[in-house]
Amino acid sequence: MIIVRWAPSPTGRIHPGNARPALLNWFFARRHAGRYVLRMDDTDAARSTRAFADGIEQDLAWLGVRPDSLVRQSERTALYDAARDRLIAMGRLYPCYETEEELDRKRARARLLGKPPIYDRAALSLTDEDRARLEAEGRRPHWRFRLDGRPVQFADLIKGQQTVNTASMSDPVLIRADGSYLYTLPSVVDDIDLGITHVIRGEDHVSNTGTQIEIFEALGGAVPVFAHHNLLTDAAGQGFSKRLGSQSIAQFREAGYEPMAIAIMASLTGTSLSIEPYETLDEIAARLDFSMISHGPARFDTAELDALNARILHALPYESARARLSALGLEGEAMWLLLRDNLRKFDDIAEWAKLLTGPVAPVIADEDREFLALAKSLLPPEPWDETTWGQWTDALKAATGRKGKALFLPLRLALTGRPDGPELKSLLPLAGRKACLARLP
Repeated sequence: MIIVRWAPSPTGRIHPGNARPALLNWFFARRHAGRYVLRMDDTDAARSTRAFADGIEQDLAWLGVRPDSLVRQSERTALYDAARDRLIAMGRLYPCYETEEELDRKRARARLLGKPPIYDRAALSLTDEDRARLEAEGRRPHWRFRLDGRPVQFADLIKGQQTVNTASMSDPVLIRADGSYLYTLPSVVDDIDLGITHVIRGEDHVSNTGTQIEIFEALGGAVPVFAHHNLLTDAAGQGFSKRLGSQSIAQFREAGYEPMAIAIMASLTGTSLSIEPYETLDEIAARLDFSMISHGPARFDTAELDALNARILHALPYESARARLSALGLEGEAMWLLLRDNLRKFDDIAEWAKLLTGPVAPVIADEDREFLALAKSLLPPEPWDETTWGQWTDALKAATGRKGKALFLPLRLALTGRPDGPELKSLLPLAGRKACLARLP
């Protein structure tokens, strides 16, 4: 069975850039009847909070993603400790005592000499006595993974055949001097333990993949299939970032956007699948193939989001809107079908519904008062239907000679208080004769 995972760090609320891999993993799992694991990478105790983790679950649920299982790295430390001990015993994980300042000086010296600023593995030459002396001075080691230093090849489902040469990389630090784990080791250990078959993530992780494959192999785990997608940027081409305060999914929700609009924009931008309303995420999953994902950047344009959000609302069936209308104290399929094409956000319906229920502040120009008084006298008797508007305006045209904008706009402004809105032939029967009479002078 295909098993994927999405692994956010609960150090803030997720933004559209985070939602992109969350959704692409979901589509892949649904397309292949697989399983979706939500893994909270919460080993950074100083920055991770349960409140942020709960917020991530809420945001995922709002988008329509419901994981098959949830794991928290903070509850799995024993697994990482066991892997650490195995790697130490194998000689693949070794202690280093340089301070950050000393490492900076080494990197600067290498650059001056025209050499790549990679770690020189000086710690491998330390004797037991050297290590004892350094620890007596109060130094605590950080631990590096000894790379094979070879070309690591893998077939990427999106980017094609890839090669990462670990010979050009520093041995990565897997454990900090305080004993806490960085991302890499727990991630690999979890992928092995959870049976992850496919890792779908941003292309900024491609260079990490060579290191991770070497760790998979050192631990005897099955190497998953990788797929690295293009990254999402804002309309100006800037990457989304929790640190830089990018607008979060929660903020988009609070601003009244439809979850499907956010999901479509976050996942399908930068693909050849069209940006248009879809009824369900499963419909997208059935259509989206990784071959459709561009190798160029994907731009999340809020102007395009606004247009898509409106299109989704304009196509929303009454049954899908009924409960939300009820929460606003509104009801009626005819009302919804009349007004939905004017909505940009769902809650706009409360203002538009006043065209039927009032109050409406008529807009009446002095030069139109005589015309509108005549219109009031010619208003047909009830019952009304969609032919009433035509009967009324035909009578006014015959009586005044007005036509086009000169005929229709004063009536619209008086009846609705605005120059735009639904067709008046459909509005009149729902508003009723009494309300229309009250709005005409």
